[in-house]
Amino acid sequence: MQSNIRPESMARITTPELANAFIEEQVAAVRAQVGDKKVLLALSGGVDSSVVAALLIKAIGKQLVCVHVNHGLMRKGESEQVIEVFGKQMDANLIYIDATDRFLDKLAGVAEPEKKRKIIGGEFIEVFAEEAEKLEGVEFLAQGTIYPDILESKDGVKAHHNVGGLPNGMTFQLVEPVMLLYKDEVRVVGEALGLPHQMVYRQPFPGPGLGVRCLGAITRDRLHALREADAILREEFDKNGLAGKVWQYFIAVPDFTSVGVRDGKRYEGWPAIIRAVNTTDAMTATIEEIPYALLYHITNRITHEVEGINRVCLDLTPKPIGTIEWE
Repeated sequence: MQSNIRPESMARITTPELANAFIEEQVAAVRAQVGDKKVLLALSGGVDSSVVAALLIKAIGKQLVCVHVNHGLMRKGESEQVIEVFGKQMDANLIYIDATDRFLDKLAGVAEPEKKRKIIGGEFIEVFAEEAEKLEGVEFLAQGTIYPDILESKDGVKAHHNVGGLPNGMTFQLVEPVMLLYKDEVRVVGEALGLPHQMVYRQPFPGPGLGVRCLGAITRDRLHALREADAILREEFDKNGLAGKVWQYFIAVPDFTSVGVRDGKRYEGWPAIIRAVNTTDAMTATIEEIPYALLYHITNRITHEVEGINRVCLDLTPKPIGTIEWE
């Protein structure tokens, strides 16, 4: 797929016209590469995998098999959006796996962040591989690799393959149609393909999902509280014009409680910590100023609407010294 052309010498995709030309070019390239064989894609619902899915559906239709694994650590409504957009609207060949219990059972009692990440990543590969083994005629693996992934991989920062490696004996040829694009270009292409704006401009979300925002050992009740509080924060940022201005905003919930009062009675609950940052490269990050009246409103909603949370705190730490995620 044009791997000999470097983005430095390419015209950047900034308009719908350029995006449509790119789409036509990649549709032809994918058809030539794949022929009548099947292509497997791990569809997370993130920007890159969603754009690749939409592009490949346009190119090869039902030859694309999308596998969406719900590990129980998605934000509120995300798996439902994947099913609605790809399963219903685009009529994709979509396999949906609700592996919530499988993941949460494996994570029970595990507090160390790196261990949690390894369990989540390893279990995802296992679930994905199990599904892949059930399919016949699949010779290609599609991935949402983008150009910064390749640069970081070349520089030794991280491995760029999204799936993270499959068990021995499972070999696929790779289909990576957006591998020469930067993230902003992927978004332009996604809009041209007709994906929902909120999906195309979805904020960055770590692979382990809410698993690294439900701090310490994950419990189902605290995970539920985190998901509900995070949904309120996102809803209020959307309504108040901050969603497009802030690069990343989320809630983290630690594994300790503090005393509070509800309905005139003592009420033990967790704190919800708001983090809202801006960055251009994720190497450094500044804190976004949130109007106090909005903070007050968000606090009021979370503490009254979310069972188990009795305080809201605001993380004012830039990067460095604090990383963007807490774990």
